[in-house]
Amino acid sequence: MKHFLERHVASIENTINTFDRVIFKGHLNGFFPTGAFGRYLWRRKVLLKDAGGFFERETKRLRAHLEAVAAGAGRPFEYLSGASTHRSGTSKEALAQRIAERDGVTEGLVCVISVVEPCTSFAVKPNHETHRLEIVRRRRKCLHFYLYRIDPEFGWMHVRIQSWAPYDIQVYVNGREWLARQMDRAGIGYRRSDNKIIAIDDASAVDALCDKLAHIEWPAFLDRQAALVNPLLPDILAAGFPGYWWVIDQCEYATDILFHDRAVLEAIKDDLVTAAVTTVGATDVMHFLGRKPHHSFTGEVTIGAKKRPEGVRVRFRLKANAVKFYDHANVLRIETTINNPREFKVLRSPAEGSDQPPRWCPMTKGVANFWRYAEVAHAANGRLLETLARVPLTGEAVAELDTLCQPTTSATGAHVAAFNPVAMATVPKA
Repeated sequence: MKHFLERHVASIENTINTFDRVIFKGHLNGFFPTGAFGRYLWRRKVLLKDAGGFFERETKRLRAHLEAVAAGAGRPFEYLSGASTHRSGTSKEALAQRIAERDGVTEGLVCVISVVEPCTSFAVKPNHETHRLEIVRRRRKCLHFYLYRIDPEFGWMHVRIQSWAPYDIQVYVNGREWLARQMDRAGIGYRRSDNKIIAIDDASAVDALCDKLAHIEWPAFLDRQAALVNPLLPDILAAGFPGYWWVIDQCEYATDILFHDRAVLEAIKDDLVTAAVTTVGATDVMHFLGRKPHHSFTGEVTIGAKKRPEGVRVRFRLKANAVKFYDHANVLRIETTINNPREFKVLRSPAEGSDQPPRWCPMTKGVANFWRYAEVAHAANGRLLETLARVPLTGEAVAELDTLCQPTTSATGAHVAAFNPVAMATVPKA
């Protein structure tokens, strides 16, 4: 990263390094060991033959609670007939944003949306070999409830809960939303375009805020979201089962390089894209994401480019993880997406009282590793930028040549024809 910033120092205004999109998931892990959910039903005094009716009553309780939450805030509770609205060109989030804009909501609950979606849940089925009922986990569809909110601290976010056991929860937050809220509180001037911050007044103060985000105590915040959406938690805890275990399901960490203006970025963008898709190979992609080539490697490495209305995106993917870069306004964004953290390592301390030294272990999805996600993603972004720093740039030369190839008027007012570098008449004679 250092060499890229040094090479373009005259064109770069600031850089921002922090998380972008993050999706947390909460699981009631106490339900999953063999026989555990049967013990839960027993402690709730529910016979296996009555489990279906019990599940339906719990779903009704959950729905009634969320309807009351929406009514108490004076916000709409809407049901979508399709599991996905992308076919119609409108996502659930876009629908919620339109509702917020229509009703002028700037803080608090925006709406609750219910929709039937696939899930994994518990069911009671007869075992024809043992002639007994047993609890199984299987894929099915059930109602999911999305609460779209504008949080005082995290801005636009949503919380989703599955209405059928095991009541999984998903929490979506956006690091740029959080950063914008923090800058508002601190009185730091900035400008935004979509989800990009395109100008800031105090770079050092913003760096401190970004570092703070990497070390947030997530469990307390996430537990508050669970308490908001799941009225069944007190009964689950009273039955002797623990609350939610929170993990990082998906994570994006972005390095935004803010150029002085769009024209400066345009002058180098095409060269960066061309070099990325023609000279970068699988070994380079592995290097970006912290892996070394090995003869036993069996994963997939892909490189792809895509033109979008807002700019060009080039993505390098290694198995489930990826690093990419794209442009938006005056911002060149380099972004690492971590879906499988076990491809990376984290230094684990030994158990208390052990004389074993700390050792590097595969990183898990636990929220305790959030700071490490920031480290490995920042390093991946930096390695990609180091490669882009070596790209030969022709953009400025092309611009100068284009200027020469335009007709002009001399100081005496005479018309001067455009220079044609490939015409025989302009080739110097030997």
